[in-house]
Amino acid sequence: MSKQPGIIKKLDETVVNRIAAGEVVQRPANALKELIENSLDAKSTQIQVTVKQGGLKLLQIHDNGTGIRKEDLDIVCERFTTSKLKEFEDLKEISTYGFRGEALASISHVAYLSITTRTNSDKCAWKASYIDGKLKNPPKPTAGNQGTVITVEDLFYNVSTRKKALKSPSEEHGRIAEVVGRYAIHNASVGFTLKKQGDATTDLRTPPNSTIVDNIRTIYGPSTAKELIPVSCEDETFKFKASGYVSNANYSSKKCTFLLFINHRLVESTALRKAIELVYASYLPKHTHPFLYLSLEIAPENVDVNVHPTKHEVHFLHQEGVAEKIQRVIDTVLLGSNSSRTFYTQVYDHQMVRTDSKDQKLDKFLNRTAKNNSNDEKKDTEMESKSNQKEDTERLINLTSVIELQEEIKKETHTGLKEVISNHSFVGCVSPRLALIQHSTKLFLTDTCSLSEEMFYQLLINDFGNFGVLNLSSPPSIRDLVLLALEQEESGWSEEDGPKEDLASYVVELLQSKIPMLEDYFSLKINNEGHLLTLPYILDDYVPFMESLPLYILRIATEVEWNSEKDCFQTFCRETAKFYAIPEKIYEDPDEEILKYCSICVNDQNENWKWKIEHLIYPALKKYLKPSQTFAMDTTFLQVANLPDLYKVFERC
Repeated sequence: MSKQPGIIKKLDETVVNRIAAGEVVQRPANALKELIENSLDAKSTQIQVTVKQGGLKLLQIHDNGTGIRKEDLDIVCERFTTSKLKEFEDLKEISTYGFRGEALASISHVAYLSITTRTNSDKCAWKASYIDGKLKNPPKPTAGNQGTVITVEDLFYNVSTRKKALKSPSEEHGRIAEVVGRYAIHNASVGFTLKKQGDATTDLRTPPNSTIVDNIRTIYGPSTAKELIPVSCEDETFKFKASGYVSNANYSSKKCTFLLFINHRLVESTALRKAIELVYASYLPKHTHPFLYLSLEIAPENVDVNVHPTKHEVHFLHQEGVAEKIQRVIDTVLLGSNSSRTFYTQVYDHQMVRTDSKDQKLDKFLNRTAKNNSNDEKKDTEMESKSNQKEDTERLINLTSVIELQEEIKKETHTGLKEVISNHSFVGCVSPRLALIQHSTKLFLTDTCSLSEEMFYQLLINDFGNFGVLNLSSPPSIRDLVLLALEQEESGWSEEDGPKEDLASYVVELLQSKIPMLEDYFSLKINNEGHLLTLPYILDDYVPFMESLPLYILRIATEVEWNSEKDCFQTFCRETAKFYAIPEKIYEDPDEEILKYCSICVNDQNENWKWKIEHLIYPALKKYLKPSQTFAMDTTFLQVANLPDLYKVFERC
């Protein structure tokens, strides 16, 4: 039997474009990097990024740059379209973020893309939608300020294999935060904001006209920023300039943080990283690493900006010579900083302040309020707690998805912050969101909302399927709760979503179809008439702030990934944790409609928020919370004072 050669066929253009798009846009963070660079090229001074589910459901970037001309909207998403060059030779001297003409085109082939833009000469903004690089309909006039809003929805909706290969939404969100944070540091004159859709708070915010060090302090914390030393060098032979900040000999971390920008593009260089870490090996303890931020400006003709599909790698001439120059400069500044290391001796700070985490204040054992017993009786009649204590024998949950989620929590634990939270002394509440705690001789400003949300998530995962119940004595209607939620701005409802009554019916039908699972795993019971009977009892003596109940019911129907077991459990626990967490704002006078449907004594809860935070939340954080690595990079823990440093200030006075 003879073998015949295969027939070579030309692939369909749609397939070709999707393959190319997959090379350029590998994950939401790649798409965002391209969009941020476009915004910076457009001379933006404010850039706001909004995401949903790690950028897979929604990735939006809003800038105040020069905008896009209406005449260019027809071709802006076609491949190899640009305003940066006209001829091939122009590539040699391009001084912007590089060119391949594929960013918007690639995104439009793997997502639903829309652009709203206005230039300073336009009387109104123009909105256009794209699919597979083509304009769907002629641009429509709309309201809008100068600048551009690019909205990417359902990323990889038509590339299922790529979507399955991505990490969890929380991990993808972390990658997005990393990209935004790094560009915010390098572009300190530009204000950056990152938030999740529907959240009132931001995950990251830097003001315009800030400084590099201030933004490092905001994003990586004051403990990193205070140990930085500036570096700079220049060489005519190799045609490059380098400037930045590197950590001194007093700083060390378990992993190297290297922010490298070459000609203002965020890239990586393994060779340069190894060269610099070789210098630090003489100054830092074994298995510890530095923090590095470097900006290299290299003659454009010495750089190939289009080596890698995602522009992640940049090749340049004289790489070894440049690395050696930077090595020498860093070695010189480290040698100087090494002589200034501080060692504290003969100062017994721990004897001067209360540092024993087991010390308690007397008010824990006093009555929570000075109210008469009638209120307590009212509370008892309005809410009953059942199975408040865990059973002696918990059932064993062997679901692979739950075990994996439990392991992820352990893997992401930050040991240093675990020590702080496990052995802290509570000082007091600044607001519902912020509190002061003391660990050893250090004073921290902590984000109670973020910490309590993470703790409740971990309790939901670690105690999966073993919750007690909170019985609602006057069970509210699911339909009424959803309609109430849709009246709130936080729901994000618009007329395009359809009638509220239809949405309410959908939520009732969906949750009723999940009744066995919700009751078995989460102690959340709904009867056949569509009334909410119980909530999970997660923490002893703790009842969530019930004014958030309507929005919670809506979100577990619309934000939970019901089609995948692991994603379902993770997203359900995340939404439930948000409901149980301490809210950013606690209302003294809750809405009458909420009081009508949430018969648990809302007013009584809200008046006792300080007591709940000090005597329920923070003792539970001390006992249960495994702080995430991300808390070390944001402002969840902010050191505001250190006793030895204060003594040094007083000594100089």
